[in-house]
Amino acid sequence: MPHREWVQSRRDFLTKAGAGFGSLALLALLERDGLRADPAGALHPLAPKQPHFAAKATSVIWCFLDGGPSHLDLFDPKPELNRLAGQPLPASFKRPVTAMGKTAHTPLLASQRKFAQHGQSGAWVSDWYLEIAKCVDDIAFIRSCYADGLNHVGSVCQMNTGSILAGRPSLGAWSLYGLGSEADNLPGFVVLQDYPEEPPGGTRNWGTGFIPATFQGTRFRDGPSPILYLEPQEPPERQRSKLALLEEFNRRHHQARPFDSDLEARIAAYELAFKMQAAAPEVVDLSQETAETHKLYGLDDKRTQRNARNCLLARRLVERGVRFVQLYMGSGSKWDAHANVEGNHSKYCQESDKPIAGLLQDLKRRGLLETTLVVWGGEFGRTPMSESGNGRDHNPWGFTVWMAGGGIKGGVTYGSTDELGLYAVEKPVHVHDLHATILHCLGLDHRRLTFFHNGRDERPTINGGKVIRDILA
Repeated sequence: MPHREWVQSRRDFLTKAGAGFGSLALLALLERDGLRADPAGALHPLAPKQPHFAAKATSVIWCFLDGGPSHLDLFDPKPELNRLAGQPLPASFKRPVTAMGKTAHTPLLASQRKFAQHGQSGAWVSDWYLEIAKCVDDIAFIRSCYADGLNHVGSVCQMNTGSILAGRPSLGAWSLYGLGSEADNLPGFVVLQDYPEEPPGGTRNWGTGFIPATFQGTRFRDGPSPILYLEPQEPPERQRSKLALLEEFNRRHHQARPFDSDLEARIAAYELAFKMQAAAPEVVDLSQETAETHKLYGLDDKRTQRNARNCLLARRLVERGVRFVQLYMGSGSKWDAHANVEGNHSKYCQESDKPIAGLLQDLKRRGLLETTLVVWGGEFGRTPMSESGNGRDHNPWGFTVWMAGGGIKGGVTYGSTDELGLYAVEKPVHVHDLHATILHCLGLDHRRLTFFHNGRDERPTINGGKVIRDILA
């Protein structure tokens, strides 16, 4: 006869069994949301996290025009520049030293573009960007940006990390560190390039600096296999078993080295790679999209094909929960027009205009623009003074960046440069202010997003940064 305490009614058995099955489901849900501890007792580093406050945007797509696009020929018309063309910079202007080491005694160069006002907002756009001109009522143009670097390496580094010196985390890495990823089978931070050349500084532009390596960007390559070595070489069951054994060894090793972020990143990467074997080929398969969508982005035109592919892929990535996508357009400093700005910008505007406009229009019609922040801009602008007679030099003292979508008020023009477009004079916006605003749209306070390093709490905007509240929705 069994002991009395072991005797159960059928009702008791079903109640306890049901609760047991429920706990299994609960564990699965906790693991999916990153709230269940792993075997080492830590939460998954890429688990979704709550923002500091209610966010308008859940993801960012940054169209990075590598090399420095000319604001004077795109979004910031200067009639006075055309009037004084051929003359030296007026004596009333502080004469900057240019990237080529010259003072600004070279003659002023007129813009050959035709500008017009577009949309209900009347925003000025040149005839180089007629497709983007159709979207101006969704865009906030910031025409008073400035930065600290003068050459490409330092300036691209600052626009990505906040500093002209290498070693700090990229903005995409900070976003992932602060919010985690909604995608459990794709990287939370993806980098796409239209040309094989890397931007100046290479991978450090999407690196993690002093925060854990888990949050670094993943570069996708062309073709059906966007990530190297991802294709399975053996049956999934056998591969799963191998990964489980590797994870056990890595966990044991990590217990004695808890501060080894590279090892932590490797453990997370193995698991993510296994899941990506099915998800990555599917997300880059653009044949799933309609012919109308292909045409909207410009996939049917060889001139726009590269950027069209990346812009459409960016939309597919944010649809699947990817937090941060960076598109390098003209990768390898292609926009660096020291000579023949007309020929250079004509080519790269043609390659980028329709794909970017298609991205904005497609996000909007799918209801994704409300939650996706789109950023356009390079590391700096170009000077009003000529370089090589028909080009423009680097200009970090005044240039244009624009934003659209999640959390941004459309149809706005904020700030201004002087009458020649050399310096930001009205409501100047530093790179740190841009970063603070992007993070704000994601629900992150740049002053509270910190990582303890070398005895101090480091933050994305270092010691500066203010949110540009006038452009917020």
